[in-house]
Amino acid sequence: MENKNRDKFIQENSPCGGFLQSNQWIRFQNNFGIKDHNISDRNFWSNILEYNLPLVGKYFYIPRGPVRDKNIDDKGLENALSDLIELAKIHKSAWIRIDNFDEKIKEALSKKNKKIVKAPHDMQPKQILVIDISCDEVDILAQMKPKTRYNIKLAEKKGVKIKTFNDVVHSKKEMSDFLNLIDKTGERKGINFHPKEYYRKMIEGIDSNNLKLYLAFYNKKIIAGAILVVYDKMATYLHGASDNKNKNVMAPFLLQWQMIKDAKKLGAEKYDLGGVSMGEDDKERIEKWAGVTRFKQGFAKNSQPVEFSGSYDIIINPMKYWVYRFIQKVKAVL
Repeated sequence: MENKNRDKFIQENSPCGGFLQSNQWIRFQNNFGIKDHNISDRNFWSNILEYNLPLVGKYFYIPRGPVRDKNIDDKGLENALSDLIELAKIHKSAWIRIDNFDEKIKEALSKKNKKIVKAPHDMQPKQILVIDISCDEVDILAQMKPKTRYNIKLAEKKGVKIKTFNDVVHSKKEMSDFLNLIDKTGERKGINFHPKEYYRKMIEGIDSNNLKLYLAFYNKKIIAGAILVVYDKMATYLHGASDNKNKNVMAPFLLQWQMIKDAKKLGAEKYDLGGVSMGEDDKERIEKWAGVTRFKQGFAKNSQPVEFSGSYDIIINPMKYWVYRFIQKVKAVL
């Protein structure tokens, strides 16, 4: 596909906007030594990341994919998946992990006698919360819970100021402060975030027309930050961090509101607030995500989450795959 047609196809056929299937995202992954592959035709698109694990070797991962036209015919889908499986064999990949699994893909794979099983963990959130920002700002505010609107105004009243990355692009200190804030947030919430270099390369490497860093200042100190991606009509809140010391000034609320307004100005019609857990069967996950979900629901009181299948593995080399699953079980109990 040509670049323009490729991006249009990804955006139109991905419920999350498809940025993780864009070539920009793949190039960013290349900066960390991750190889990539691609299988595509006019009705199918699949950017593939190649990972290498100790003992079991390589596996393929297709983030938020494969992407396909919902009206693709059975033969076309079978041929595309056959090409994908053949590519995995050529590169000695023991399995292919996909995030887009449905009955049509299941049926196509069954004809190839390929076993597919639920992955031991989901690579991406199974639910995301997407809000409509195509309306005017008054209507966007009306979608919010009263408490969220109140907290936005409170942050403004307290003197919280929001700056974009372009305002601090030459300041090593402010970049360093944001990266330190990510570490603090991870420690506080018990979450293992990516290394600092991951976020640094993301911010510096992805086109500034698509990705921006937002920082919230209070008393001239950075107390919150977030990374926003705009890919055509979809804006996505990728990562966020905040300082627990000044949580009473409600900086994350104003931060999100500024990002929403800017995304709208850049032509986005939908805003992806990222992962939530609403009405799932996994009680542990619901409890773990309770605070995050409550915060995000405040911006979209009547919105229901966009549901994904979760991650599934197409087994190419059964022996290596089940060694991998055994290792995962051992790690879980250690």
